[in-house]
Amino acid sequence: MRYFITGTAGFIGFHLARRLLAEGHEVVGFDGLTPYYNVKLKEMRHAALTQYPAFRPVIAMLEDRASLEAALGECKPDVLIHLAAQAGVRYSLENPGSYLSSNIAGSWNIIELAERFKVKHLMIASTSSVYGANESIPFRETDKADEPLTIYAATKKSMELIAHCHAHLHKLPTTAFRFFTVYGPWGRPDMAYFKFADRILDGQPIEIYGEGQMSRDFTYIDDLVESIIRLSAVIPGEANRVADPSVETLSHQAPFRVVNIGGGQPESLMDFVETVEKALGRRAIRQLLPMQKGDVPRTYAAPDLLRALTGYVPQTRLAEGVQAFVDWYREARSEIRGG
Repeated sequence: MRYFITGTAGFIGFHLARRLLAEGHEVVGFDGLTPYYNVKLKEMRHAALTQYPAFRPVIAMLEDRASLEAALGECKPDVLIHLAAQAGVRYSLENPGSYLSSNIAGSWNIIELAERFKVKHLMIASTSSVYGANESIPFRETDKADEPLTIYAATKKSMELIAHCHAHLHKLPTTAFRFFTVYGPWGRPDMAYFKFADRILDGQPIEIYGEGQMSRDFTYIDDLVESIIRLSAVIPGEANRVADPSVETLSHQAPFRVVNIGGGQPESLMDFVETVEKALGRRAIRQLLPMQKGDVPRTYAAPDLLRALTGYVPQTRLAEGVQAFVDWYREARSEIRGG
């Protein structure tokens, strides 16, 4: 099959593209190589993907409609998976405009062009942040998600709403999947686990927000990729509507569905710190700080819909996933820093 993936120089897009290429599919990767974090790491990911003859990178921004249209016209994909975004909860407090540009204007280009080029399935990456400080545990896709706490979350929810409208108007099959704290090798340097490992290895104190009282539903990258690939074959439609209305999110007005991708196994932040320490074989110098603006006390996915649609739920144990990240980072650290 032919896949068009945005964000292939990013953490998730890289892993997804590599898996699909290894399985013999064709992948066009669209990425802007923005300097939000170390571009050297992004270049390393794309360099690894170019080892596959069936991979073709296109370096351009989502807002560059002409480049996006040309790339899609040449690829003519069966499935379009939109992962590229301005990410990061805390950075959205510093530079909110970049989120509006990328996550709304850029995503609109993707949504509209997906219909123009008649892709069979549009898949768009959303986030657990849309749930805000939801007090209903676990977070279900059927829960109200209209009180986001950051511009990042607001732009992702806006993207979901726009995609639903477009799916209704043009009958474009669309799946929006909400991620829950994805981690693993080749990860993002702005994520807590990456910062923890870096500072512990340097003998520097780590900053633990919320005084360690927060919890997160961590999702290992391989489990996320497996979930996305399985969902790509479940094109939203009445033929695969789940019978339980308390679980199903398939719209009655459009071929559109929202799905959580999380294991439903939240871990406390302090347990997570101890897991990183054990994997590194070193104790951290801990600096406990108040919760930052925009943070939520916990995330907790209900995986029932994902299980009903795919027969699969993320299951990698935290200790196993963190060890895999640490093993990779020890080898890659000097090259990344050299960039």
